[in-house]
Amino acid sequence: MSRTTGGAASRRTLRKGTLRSTAIALSLLISTGFVAAPNFAEAQSYRFSSFVVEGNNRIEDAAIASYAGIAQGQVVSAGDLNDAYQRILATGLFETVEIVPAGNRLIVRVTEFPTINVVRFEGNRRLKDDVLEAVVESQSRRVLNPATAERDADAIAEAYAQAGRIAARVTPRVIRRSENRADLVFEIFEGSVAEIERLSFVGNRVYSDRRLRRELGTKQAGLLRAFVRRDTLVEDRIEFDKQLLRDFYQSRGYVDFRVTGVNAELARERDAYFLTFNVEEGQKFTFGEITVVSDLPEVDVETFEKTLRIRTGKTYSPLLVENAIARMEKRASQEALDFVRVEPRITRNDRDLSLDVEFALVRGPRIFVERIDIEGNTTTLDRVVRRQFKVAEGDPFNPREIRESAERIRALGFFSTSDVNARQGSTPDQVVVDVDVEEQPTGSLSFGGTYSTDSGFGLVAGFSERNFLGRGQTLSVNVSTSPDVNDYQLSFVEPAFLGRDVALGFNLSYQDSNSGSVRFENTTGRFQPFLGFALGEQSSLRLQYTYEDVDMKVPTAVGDPAQVTGSIINTEGARGKLSNSSIGYTYSFDSRIGGLNPDAGILFEVGQDISGPGSDVEMIRSTARAVAQTKVLNGDVTLRATLAGGAIHAQNDDTRVHHRFALGSRQFRGFEPYGMGPREISTADNGATVNDGLGGKFYAVARFEAEFPLGLPEEYGISGGVFYDVGSLWGVDGTPAAGNSLLYDDFTLRQTVGVSLFWETPIGPLQFNWSRAISKEAFDKEQTFNLTIRTEF
Repeated sequence: MSRTTGGAASRRTLRKGTLRSTAIALSLLISTGFVAAPNFAEAQSYRFSSFVVEGNNRIEDAAIASYAGIAQGQVVSAGDLNDAYQRILATGLFETVEIVPAGNRLIVRVTEFPTINVVRFEGNRRLKDDVLEAVVESQSRRVLNPATAERDADAIAEAYAQAGRIAARVTPRVIRRSENRADLVFEIFEGSVAEIERLSFVGNRVYSDRRLRRELGTKQAGLLRAFVRRDTLVEDRIEFDKQLLRDFYQSRGYVDFRVTGVNAELARERDAYFLTFNVEEGQKFTFGEITVVSDLPEVDVETFEKTLRIRTGKTYSPLLVENAIARMEKRASQEALDFVRVEPRITRNDRDLSLDVEFALVRGPRIFVERIDIEGNTTTLDRVVRRQFKVAEGDPFNPREIRESAERIRALGFFSTSDVNARQGSTPDQVVVDVDVEEQPTGSLSFGGTYSTDSGFGLVAGFSERNFLGRGQTLSVNVSTSPDVNDYQLSFVEPAFLGRDVALGFNLSYQDSNSGSVRFENTTGRFQPFLGFALGEQSSLRLQYTYEDVDMKVPTAVGDPAQVTGSIINTEGARGKLSNSSIGYTYSFDSRIGGLNPDAGILFEVGQDISGPGSDVEMIRSTARAVAQTKVLNGDVTLRATLAGGAIHAQNDDTRVHHRFALGSRQFRGFEPYGMGPREISTADNGATVNDGLGGKFYAVARFEAEFPLGLPEEYGISGGVFYDVGSLWGVDGTPAAGNSLLYDDFTLRQTVGVSLFWETPIGPLQFNWSRAISKEAFDKEQTFNLTIRTEF
């Protein structure tokens, strides 16, 4: 019993001790909490009766007070003062800001940023000051803002990056001057150009890397990297290159082609890029069934079927479909079928890899063109832009025609940017076409040198203006001098005579020629006005009138071994100056314009000049040329064949040497000018033998050539070729004196074989020819090497 009582007492004593200990612990914890807790005082408020600004020189007190946003007598807190501080600092006008409450006064102490005295660039050689001034915001007599200066430094670095110098560094420096002024200096380290060292493709099986690189605007770094700037990485150009690749493949039937990605890897030295295009070519498709349908009763389907130039089995190309639609809609306009649109409906046949195309003529919405607004042209007249549109105010609206007009405006080359958009007009059934352009320089002044194996070294100077007086006219003046030829030319072209699609122009020239390969000198003055217009999509006609005076002289120095009494050249030279007045035409057909095959084409030209009464020589001069070209082995090898000929029919057989044909290296390789064809062998007064080239009244030439890669890096721009020329030049008026011999006056074939080297350079594509005559006559004059500026057919 007593143990039990004693145990309960013990438990009561323990509970009392535990409660006492707990109370003491809670008291200590509460005391500690009060000691450690922050001193929560009531937020302080201010009321100012005056506003004092110190340290300002340029900026008025009232302006700073307005920036602070605190009115006299207003009750504000410490947070409000901090907000006022931030607002004043955010203006970018002050280097330091301090707000000090002093009783009933609020003191604002500021240090103003200096005024920019001058903005300078140091270390820039590749980009001139005027280029950099256009990209920076900081200007003289404005307040210096460090944030703006930093943005300017970034903008300058970006300009260098666009020029391929991604390692460029720009540091803004501030040089303090008196009266709170400062010079802002951008110290520039330009670095070297980060070139595209290698441009490659992944996923291409049909076309080689070399072939695809030819289609891109971006190029690999080559031998002439100091002059060629297409070897730098420009993001905008990459996007354009992707579109060029798509156009290239789709025009050859690869409708599923796509660029899956473009990788640009920077070399460790940061001086070169390795650019890779990842592509998926897909399968090649051809045209399947081609049909024309319409539910419109007024539409004669057969009439529109006749406009089709697409044939089943041909390689599919979206461009051919677009051309077919354009022809049909043009025919609809001619048939007075307004608002008729052509919708292509394409059915894919994966089994035979063909695409059926159904052209559906449907009724389009009745929408009219309310007006055409043109903005941004300060020099170019409105009518130059407006004539690119085939529609006018009040005509039915055709979106396709507007897109084609936009392309014609861009093709002018007068504008750096041109945007053409259509928006709703004053009513839902009318649209306004907005044309927004930005002009660019269209004139050029050039000086340079030339070299030709025919005429030697020379100097050239030229002026050209493609948008003369903002009228879209072309004016050019060119002067070329060399030891053998001095040439002066003036030309002018009005592309839209009387507002029509007719070009009116003239060429005026004066030439002194004194070739070392002949004994005569010619001084020629020529005036040639002309009219040119299109006959169809692929054909054109040019009509011209030509008046020329030719003064022919043969040296008559005493003792000159070339003096030949009674020779044909001397007889013709004795006639002195002759004038010629003729009318003529040139017809041209070019299948490459909208042709079915992007890798092949045919060019055919024929022309005649007829000299009539009033001319010293009455004759008909006829020429013709046909060129066929195709690319094989997936476009790596180009094959080209040319047939050319000419004939002169003169009344009374009265031609002179300058009237007759003389085949130069552009017509027949391997011979000097006047080096082949009819020749007169005569004896000079001192007994020496004289060999005169006379030219010919007739010629016929066939040229066959192939161009192919040489295995050199594509960035060098060098390719090779082989050629074979065969032809003849014959026919001369005049009879040699007794004792002289007239040779090769009949059809006598010459044949030449050779190799060519083509080099793409900044001054133009050069062509080097090494040739050997395998069939020639004894007195012909060979030319084993020739250098010319390459021309495309």
